[in-house]
Amino acid sequence: MPPPTKVAVIGAGMAGSALARSLLEEGAAVHVFDKSRGPGGRMATRRTAWTDAQRSSRVTAFDHGTPCFSAKDAGFRDAVAQAVHAGWVTTWQPRLHPQSMPWADADLGSAHFVAAPDMPQWCRKLVDGATLHWEQPVEALRRSSRGWVLECSGTLVADVFDTVLFALPPAQVAPLLAAHQREWARRASLTAMQPCWTLMGVSDPVPNVRDWDVARPEAGALGMVLRNESRPGREARRNEVHWIVHAKAGWSRAHLDQDPVWIASAMQTALAEWLAVPLHWQHAAAHRWRYATPQIGRHPIAPTAWWDEGSRLGVCGDFLGGAGVEGAWLSARALMQAMQRVADPASLDEMSFAEEELPH
Repeated sequence: MPPPTKVAVIGAGMAGSALARSLLEEGAAVHVFDKSRGPGGRMATRRTAWTDAQRSSRVTAFDHGTPCFSAKDAGFRDAVAQAVHAGWVTTWQPRLHPQSMPWADADLGSAHFVAAPDMPQWCRKLVDGATLHWEQPVEALRRSSRGWVLECSGTLVADVFDTVLFALPPAQVAPLLAAHQREWARRASLTAMQPCWTLMGVSDPVPNVRDWDVARPEAGALGMVLRNESRPGREARRNEVHWIVHAKAGWSRAHLDQDPVWIASAMQTALAEWLAVPLHWQHAAAHRWRYATPQIGRHPIAPTAWWDEGSRLGVCGDFLGGAGVEGAWLSARALMQAMQRVADPASLDEMSFAEEELPH
């Protein structure tokens, strides 16, 4: 396979950011496009201005996306270790609420990690060196005699790319691929992603709140409750609790198009009921993640990236590699390996599916 010379990576979450770093190390000219104002995707931190109880203007950061991640795959463990050594990632050992369901992502004895000083930091470092196009949602992909051309916000991007790689949720990638990779577009359109409404807020202290960091309520609307100030390097004040509350997928789906103000109020009420104490709120807001987590229920060995040597199009993401930060990273690695592998001339339409065993 000839090395790519100018590559467009669409999406700057962990999958797109890790892919960009690998391509940069191969000597490619990498352009990263994302509809957001910076990298990270669901490894997200929102900075919000508000007024505290003393009527002082404040700016507080909420890690309102991916709460944390673990590392099971040996390659990903190495990548995390390098990020920890560089100071982009740090360990976090969250204490479960005594009435919480067990931690879902890994057994309680394993290490958990968060990026620092905010969740996008690791992705920010990975894309360093690429040409970055923020607030540039890609709306169309066109084939010209010289290569691939992107359309962003109704305008054609001046650069022409020999390779285009997508690291987007399946519902967003499907229409972009429909005219060029019909089977991929069909598969992506049939892949479900679960939504999540998230409450970000600051309240006065409540009894016993500093005895735990995270909870997974068994019943009700709430799926996960976190104290953001308990996370490494985050703002902490004795007279405040900084809440991050994720609703369950079913509740989020049922209220997907509700007004965020109504959502925030409903989730505040649900949290107070679960804690069985009244909460005095200084600030609260809700954010909707329309594509929060993939619905993955398949055999552990499955395609983890899509690559077509003929068209020089590729797709990666956690909907292929497994849920979470590690799944996104694994999918990016699989796509890079597929690009580096000699294409099989007997394969259908030169289509290559990268496969590797996902961690159990």
